[in-house]
Amino acid sequence: MHPRMSIRKPAAEGMKAMMALESYVRNSPVPKATLELVKIRVSQINGCGFCVDMHARDFRNAGESDERLWSVAAWREAPYYTDEERAALALAEAATRLSDSPEGVPDEVWEAAADHFDEEQLSALIMAIAAINAWNRINVTIRTPAGTPML
Repeated sequence: MHPRMSIRKPAAEGMKAMMALESYVRNSPVPKATLELVKIRVSQINGCGFCVDMHARDFRNAGESDERLWSVAAWREAPYYTDEERAALALAEAATRLSDSPEGVPDEVWEAAADHFDEEQLSALIMAIAAINAWNRINVTIRTPAGTPML
């Protein structure tokens, strides 16, 4: 796969805004492991090899186990995740796959997330899900190769 272009310079203001959003998410009260799990899972759904690679490395470098990393795609069947992480992953999947449900994010998914996160955390989690979906769309569109610096 060959990259199509770099957007760093032509979209400098947009990249600055995306990085500000990332700073907000990174400094939010949502546990870092939960954020990385969400970023990995959403990136898997969207087929973004660049983001899957980057966030899997970040997750592993933070000391997370191989089992938790390898089983993200099958989180419902794997015993390695907390109830809070499961609620975040379910919300991330539902918000990423909006066209799969006529009601968008189902009430039971929302209620499970709201049971585990306060409003500040839930708001940050929603922003994190939106951000990784945007990053995925950028990198898939310009074909940023996995394992390379972002273009």
